[in-house]
Amino acid sequence: MLKILLVVFLSAFSSWVYQTAVPPPPKKLGSPDGPPITSPRIKLRDGRHISYIESGVPKDVAKSRIIYMHCFGCSKYLNPFASASPAVVEELGVYIVAIDRPGYGESDPDPKRTVKSLALDIEELADQLNLGPKFYVAGFSMGGQVIWSCLKYIPHRLAGAVLISPVNYWWHNLPLNLTKEAYSRQLIQDQWSMRVAHYLPWLTYWWNTQKWFPSFSVIDGNPSHSPSDIEVITKVFGSMDPVQVQLMLSQPRLQGEFESLHRDLNIGFGKWDFDPLDLKNPFPNNDGSVHLWMGDEDLIVPVTLQRYIAQELEWIKYHEVSGGGHLFAFADGMSDTILESLLT
Repeated sequence: MLKILLVVFLSAFSSWVYQTAVPPPPKKLGSPDGPPITSPRIKLRDGRHISYIESGVPKDVAKSRIIYMHCFGCSKYLNPFASASPAVVEELGVYIVAIDRPGYGESDPDPKRTVKSLALDIEELADQLNLGPKFYVAGFSMGGQVIWSCLKYIPHRLAGAVLISPVNYWWHNLPLNLTKEAYSRQLIQDQWSMRVAHYLPWLTYWWNTQKWFPSFSVIDGNPSHSPSDIEVITKVFGSMDPVQVQLMLSQPRLQGEFESLHRDLNIGFGKWDFDPLDLKNPFPNNDGSVHLWMGDEDLIVPVTLQRYIAQELEWIKYHEVSGGGHLFAFADGMSDTILESLLT
């Protein structure tokens, strides 16, 4: 009888785990019951759409064209370059297109998304928007991580690249003692969330929706912020009108959390098919440059790993902002400085 009860219990428990681990389908954009489509989109070859907004000088007169990738839990509306000085933008002749990454905002989910696929999406978007044979890419945090994929898979299309506080942990060529030390400095709840995303990706949805243990801090809304980050957040959101604030808060999870946040965790902290430390200089003739920007007081992305990467990849131009937190790129004047270092 005890064995029978145990089997019944295990069967019921397994069934419950399976049911709670399967995410609901995303909310369909433009459907009667789904979110409306409010911004321009391009249609990719596979039928998906990528949403975008433009800023800077008109595309047809621009000297430089930049595609920007947003961070984890954000959208195309959180873009440091959108607040760059009009005088600097005009002088440099910069056109910027910020996209919603797949599953975020008004971009369709990509159930087949891989580390490589978004780089190819970016290339296709550039062609459909007529950005020319070469363009710049820039990304912040998890969006900065995407730039490594661009450097790997579409280097022939790049005029230059900017990585701002890019996330990284499980690269084979990073020293184990360095990654362990950096990993140990993260919040315990984030360590567990990243472990689940890396080793048990099929449990990511369950882990970040269950109520027994804390989930990923950014999803919970309580990430580690330095004093300078808090100052930036206060100033950025304090200067926005209510409509902008609502866009910032509502857009990331517009279609649900799995195809945006949870799949992002699985891709970003999963097993990559290349190690960025094996990359070669995409600009051996000095006809472009790659810039890596970090704040030395970033509590979300360890600066020690970025220093090691910059040391190993000598062709990367490394910039470390003293006193800068994770959000230093949104501080006064920083977007101008980043643009000027890339384009002059």
